[in-house]
Amino acid sequence: MQRIRLRYTKRGRLRFTSHRDFQRAFERALRRAEVPMAYSAGFTPHPKVSYANAAPTGTGSEAEYLEIALTAPRDPQTLRGLLDASMPDGLDIVDAVEARTSGLADRLTASIWELRLNGVTGEQAAKAVESFLAAGTVEVQRRTKNGMRSFDAREAVVEMAAVPLAESVAAPQGEAGDRPPAEPCAILRLVVRHMTPAVRPDDVLSGLHAVADLAPPVPAAVTRLAQGLLDEESGTVTDPLAPDREAVQAGSTTAPAAAAAKVPEGSGSA
Repeated sequence: MQRIRLRYTKRGRLRFTSHRDFQRAFERALRRAEVPMAYSAGFTPHPKVSYANAAPTGTGSEAEYLEIALTAPRDPQTLRGLLDASMPDGLDIVDAVEARTSGLADRLTASIWELRLNGVTGEQAAKAVESFLAAGTVEVQRRTKNGMRSFDAREAVVEMAAVPLAESVAAPQGEAGDRPPAEPCAILRLVVRHMTPAVRPDDVLSGLHAVADLAPPVPAAVTRLAQGLLDEESGTVTDPLAPDREAVQAGSTTAPAAAAAKVPEGSGSA
């Protein structure tokens, strides 16, 4: 059985698709691309697809991950192209690698988020960030299936900063150029550690409102730029597929050497 790990996006209007909507679209793409999927056992077999830490509905993402199991080997990049062509625009399959290591979910320990705050000036955002980071704890509340729950939003935030609009990764095309926007627009970039309970970008916004009275006049546009293993020293988030790529490259470079070692001595040309 071959395992392939994929990175996909949720862009534009497709950010409003739920995780279940994506699952349905992806399973249709598997059928259209005639992928030789492995299936679970039991009375209602399902294709073996493992999803890892999906983004909340309504948030965009450049870094969602899943793993599929195949009954026959396929080239990861060819498979990626076939699946991407079978998906709706905005739900894009952008990367693929053969799984050569275990524990993909264990390597998703933090996310980099970008929050677009229309109607908020950069100065207002910078002051709110300063107040948030200076606080020891920032208690927020969120309604869960078990009722209202209070938790500390500050503990999960590793880094947060207001960045110029020109540095926005998720800005609409042409908007981050030299022409200023029609209204104030602040961009926040933050690194959030994955914890239990999970601290989501809207929890951070609640915390900014609590400590600095920052209240954007319209809902923030939220995009996950990356997720992966958190480097505690640098505060960076590393590519979770990198270990698999390295293992594939190591296997391809050592295979010829191993084959050469099996050639009997003296079998070369005279």
